[in-house]
Amino acid sequence: MLTGGGADGATGAVTGTGTGATGPASTARPASTARPAPAARPASGGLDVLTGDYLAELTMLILGRDLLKDPTTGYAKTFLRQMEEGLGLAHERGVRIVANAGGLNPAGLADALRALAGRLGIPARVAHVEGDRLPARDGVLAANAYLGGAGIAACLDAGADIVVTGRVTDAALVTGPAQWFFGWGPEEYDRLAGAVVAGHVLECGTQATGGNYAFFTGHDPKLLRRPGFPLAELREDGSAVITKHPGTGGVVDTGTVTAQLLYETGGARYAGPDVTARLDSVRLTQEGPDRVRIDGVRGEAPPPTLKAGLCRLGGFRNEVVFVLTGLDIEAKAELVRDQIEDAFARGPKRAPAQVRWELARTDRADAGTEETASALLRLVVRDPDPEAVGRSLSGAAVELALASYPGFHVTAPPGKGAPYGVFETVYVPAGEVPHTAVLPDGTRVAVPVPPESRALEPVPAPPLPEPLPAGPTRRAPLGLVAGARSGDKGGDANVGVWVRDDRAWRWLAHTLTVDLFRQLLPETKELTVERHLLPGLRALNFTVTGLLGEGVASQARFDPQAKGLGEWLRSRHVDLPEELL
Repeated sequence: MLTGGGADGATGAVTGTGTGATGPASTARPASTARPAPAARPASGGLDVLTGDYLAELTMLILGRDLLKDPTTGYAKTFLRQMEEGLGLAHERGVRIVANAGGLNPAGLADALRALAGRLGIPARVAHVEGDRLPARDGVLAANAYLGGAGIAACLDAGADIVVTGRVTDAALVTGPAQWFFGWGPEEYDRLAGAVVAGHVLECGTQATGGNYAFFTGHDPKLLRRPGFPLAELREDGSAVITKHPGTGGVVDTGTVTAQLLYETGGARYAGPDVTARLDSVRLTQEGPDRVRIDGVRGEAPPPTLKAGLCRLGGFRNEVVFVLTGLDIEAKAELVRDQIEDAFARGPKRAPAQVRWELARTDRADAGTEETASALLRLVVRDPDPEAVGRSLSGAAVELALASYPGFHVTAPPGKGAPYGVFETVYVPAGEVPHTAVLPDGTRVAVPVPPESRALEPVPAPPLPEPLPAGPTRRAPLGLVAGARSGDKGGDANVGVWVRDDRAWRWLAHTLTVDLFRQLLPETKELTVERHLLPGLRALNFTVTGLLGEGVASQARFDPQAKGLGEWLRSRHVDLPEELL
């Protein structure tokens, strides 16, 4: 079975599954919403199921606000536009479509799809999965549990051409079609775990085919200009081959697949509602050009609880960026900071509840342009009261235009305060979540809870490899040897670090300790940092608790999703063995 991955839910994209020439089935991911007719191209490639991942934490907050304004919305309208372009071709080729674009209102999206199919004259059978929405306490815009793939499988088994869901795990978009296609039972853990790993590789589309790849300079720039979307050729035993559409750009190798496997994960166990996949069992093999085999994946019972995300408004925020040019940058920053804080103290209204300053030294000495001679001083304020971050800030900043440091100007005048969101993770008993498949004929089928899992023994720490023999070293960036990929999970961040050969692994495993990690990334010094070894991937995975505050929607730091954290780490200088260079 062919199955495929797509772009981050913040932008929306579609993926797909279909029968491939080299295996019984496979999945493909089409282009993102930024490209024309993203569903049409993969739908023409002989797929079994086209899947789409639209939901991220920030997306759920946006959909929650939409639903407050109009109870008929709450789903990803982008998906409807894509289906208008691609539904006819999918029907012609017999491609089934599975997407989580239903967001907070999968039933509403299903109705809209039926209306669209009717206008287009396409006899599409539409089903949806619901039950993920939880009772929300005051102030919560969206409360959703992450469901597994069994509801999707039930809809496909009932003959659905299109299945839309609310909040499911990203991997469920692959495990559901795989359960339907191969008839796997709920306790075939190794097979399900293989599908989870394949689904995770496909989850972010072109991140598996050279997008956002640490070693991108090692590949032809023309290939990476427009990476093709990945395909996963799933097999009945749970193994898979990751590849891409023939003739498309990008590259698929063990490095690109490793990078995506480490993205937004933690330790050896990757728990989900279908199965707990053991990432320490994954084997990757370069089977040929743009073909990476994944096998050996072991699975364990899923936990008895489901992860759930709560999105709520946290208050209001505003910001202003002061441009500091030329000499005396630190003194200029100190002056305007003192002036603003004095204005807050003297103002007719109270100061904002939170005031944060950050100086980015983007300037350089004796610069050839004014822009490269300038640094940026960013002020961010937050408060439950929009007035406290609106007029209070704009008045204090604008009044300094003729009374502050030489060369005073800002990148843009501060406007009104904007609402910001907060994401919170909780866990609920799986039996309390009414996972329901609504079949094409309207029949409602309760999806049974997987057999209750037993307590799992802690995963023993894998042995360290033999250390690399001591030899001459050179002070140089870590990234000359190691790749990295980083991301967010609520308020926490993860940084996966990997190397490409066994000699480098022997060095990395002994050298990049938690202490050195904290030294290289001083922002993490006061936070909880855990290190996980994944020898099969020659990788370390670091999790940093609380780095991102209350999640991406709260915009607590310059890089609110920790997307660049791994690249910052790679840029830091360490003592590298010369033999690795």
